[in-house]
Amino acid sequence: MDQGPIVVSAVELQDAEGSVLTVRKRGTTSFMHPGGKPEEGESAADCAIREVAEELGLALDPADLELVAVHHTDAANEPGRALVATVFRHPHLTSLRRPRITPAAEIEEVRWVDPTQPLPDDSAPLLHLVVEARR
Repeated sequence: MDQGPIVVSAVELQDAEGSVLTVRKRGTTSFMHPGGKPEEGESAADCAIREVAEELGLALDPADLELVAVHHTDAANEPGRALVATVFRHPHLTSLRRPRITPAAEIEEVRWVDPTQPLPDDSAPLLHLVVEARR
């Protein structure tokens, strides 16, 4: 049976130096933007705000959420599945230098990456796509 693409919202959060916050979900190996799948009837923006609150305990102001793009790529944690990701940017952490973020919900680990350097091998395809689009 052909499965359709996985639909998610993702949020790019940068610090004062432009480093990008990434997360790794429990039981997986890839680091990616925080975010996740929308609930029934939930908009992409509302999903992004909810997921960041659940995963990282950060209350993002919806008025500051900026749509970056809708990207199509491979899913990181479900081999053979396509991903459609609505990617947003939010300035919530831009006044801080690599603030300590406590993972919650299904997030096992957080990591800051410098987008001017090659990304680690365990970075999700969407993270590569978004970072390379900025270069």
